Amino acid sequence: MFDAIQIFLEVHAAGSLSGVAKKRDVAVSSISRKIDALEAELGMKLFHRSSRRLLLTDSGEQFLPRAKTIAAELDDARQAMSALNADPRGLLTITAPAAFGRRHVGPAVASFLNRYPLMEVDLHISDQIVDLSTQRVDIAIRMGILPDSDLVATTLAPLHRLTCASPAYLAHHGYPAAPQDLLQHNCLTGAASPPPAGWWIYPGVNKEMALPVRGSLRCSDTETLLQAALAGTGIIHLASWMVFEHIESGQLISLFPGTSSIPTKIRPGIHAVRMPGRSHAAKAQLFIAHLRSVFGDPVYWDRVLGIEV
Repeated sequence: MFDAIQIFLEVHAAGSLSGVAKKRDVAVSSISRKIDALEAELGMKLFHRSSRRLLLTDSGEQFLPRAKTIAAELDDARQAMSALNADPRGLLTITAPAAFGRRHVGPAVASFLNRYPLMEVDLHISDQIVDLSTQRVDIAIRMGILPDSDLVATTLAPLHRLTCASPAYLAHHGYPAAPQDLLQHNCLTGAASPPPAGWWIYPGVNKEMALPVRGSLRCSDTETLLQAALAGTGIIHLASWMVFEHIESGQLISLFPGTSSIPTKIRPGIHAVRMPGRSHAAKAQLFIAHLRSVFGDPVYWDRVLGIEV
């Protein structure tokens, strides 16, 4: 029956029995018998047939998406069994947020492909949130606090935010001694209101709600905020994975070191999510394991800064 379903999909795509027969190098009658057998098994007509073209019946239209799902599930099962018995091969489709994807996912994909040369990856670097229930994406990298869903999530790292400024800014405006002092400084903020979970929030400060900081620049792009801070414009509150190299080089100074910027009741993280039953499960799990190995525990950007939790 599975072969008949695949033939049904091929006939629908080609619009004729003869095109599929030619592609498969079999007689047209062989393809016709497969369709007849599938229709008999289902108890419904799938095509209106004429000498010139084939059109789906109403029943065929309803069966089409189910047939596509069955074929995809079977392909996943074959891929998974193949992965158990041979070198991993085939295609993975991955999405990742723009800044994190460029800095950390892209290099991990390159080392993954070097390690598994029979694999291929379609990597989409974008801040657009992809609906995995409607698009054929195997793995999505997500930031923050995940909403309840049917997705399978693997936490890759905690998400720490650091309050930073350039030496030039601090020399001119002074050091804030405590988070509350940020209210007297030029803080470079995101454009979203309210801010994302964890931004400008500190344990025991302002009832653990976001401090109402203000500044001369509001921007939806964190890369722009980072560049402005490096230029001495103001203070930023960005993820450790984004600022760690600049802190290590001395271009930025981490304020309030040793004090977590994330209250215990907020646990944002960096996650790899996938749709159960529709992903290439074995290959997806292999890539996620590779990401965790490359990132380390603690992850390398936090380890450089001495952040252990």
